[in-house]
Amino acid sequence: MDSVSRRTAVIGAVGVAGVALVGCSTEAPAQTMPPATQSPPDTTGATPTPTPTVDTTPRWPLTGKVLKDPEDAKHIAVAVKVPDNRNEHPQMGLDKADIVYVQMDGYPAAVGRSSTRLVPVFHSQFADTVNPVRSIRPVDIPMLAPMNAIIGNTGAFKWVLDYAKEFSDHLVPMKSYMATKGTGSYSILASRVRTWQGNTYYDRAVACHPKVLAEQTKKFPDGPKQNYFPWAASDDEVSTEVAGKPASKVSVPWMKGNTYDMTYTYSAKAKHYLRSMPWGPHVLAGGKRVTCDNVLVIRTKHVFGKIYSSGKIVPNYGGHDEPIHDIINTKGSFYYAHGGKYVTGTWTKGEVDEVFQFTLADGSPLKMAPGQTYVELPNYNAKVRFSG
Repeated sequence: MDSVSRRTAVIGAVGVAGVALVGCSTEAPAQTMPPATQSPPDTTGATPTPTPTVDTTPRWPLTGKVLKDPEDAKHIAVAVKVPDNRNEHPQMGLDKADIVYVQMDGYPAAVGRSSTRLVPVFHSQFADTVNPVRSIRPVDIPMLAPMNAIIGNTGAFKWVLDYAKEFSDHLVPMKSYMATKGTGSYSILASRVRTWQGNTYYDRAVACHPKVLAEQTKKFPDGPKQNYFPWAASDDEVSTEVAGKPASKVSVPWMKGNTYDMTYTYSAKAKHYLRSMPWGPHVLAGGKRVTCDNVLVIRTKHVFGKIYSSGKIVPNYGGHDEPIHDIINTKGSFYYAHGGKYVTGTWTKGEVDEVFQFTLADGSPLKMAPGQTYVELPNYNAKVRFSG
């Protein structure tokens, strides 16, 4: 592995040390629904109404798929920061992820330059190689803390790293490319090193090896402590099967004027969604098309600034727009698509280490189908479009 500094590794890319920030609001989170219990004995002679039972099936916490041996899930989850601009494609390893987040790259949609960054998370299986790799954004902390993940990255601004360190009881953010040199957790792909105007750039060449990276910490050996999403116990319980509207195509805009769409087109034959970028099909290195089972759109307020440990946000800190997804102690709207249908409702999230809670428009809890999930985090007023 070539020896390069963090600055050299990422020089030349837009928003090199940019980070997505998580803000706080004053709204209180919704309370988690208590587990269902058995009805008390009937003493009147009337036939009691059946009460739903709790699903006790062992499941992979990040996919909801049935877990044959619970011991198999006892290892840390690994997230990797992956750039998503057109000149950074094709990417590697996304097809093995349990969850892939889509977040802001670093510019506000209002100026028309917003693009995206991805965060694939590996737990039920590991990709051998994930490429390219970029820097941490603070939105990663409340997204990943509930699953106790280690984050593959190339660094971040100092204040972002300081912010991440505050939550080291919930995740491992400091095992970057430079911090783990010589361990085999990262490498440089020679074919992606580029030269421009006499300078050598490694911003597209850094690769992460999740299984090796997982070995760099002894924290969280039991894996994620809870199911990350509300998984349905059976196909019949999936919310889109119960009351879904047609969604053979889902379009999620990221730029002003509701443009720059990430698009998911349902294949009835393959029984999954095919993902497209604004310029065409999303294809990985080697030619494999990106697909997923679930599309979860969490609309969040986009802000730009810096966050202090007190939770205070200072907009436009240092003259550089730092992207913030406001998801701590607040709420918003969501859309969930599966099997060519969608439902909508309200999401809430409490503290950094708490999972999202999802309530459908009719007041019932969301139930998701097991499988790989792409989570889009567009602006709160993004016009998400569905077609049958």
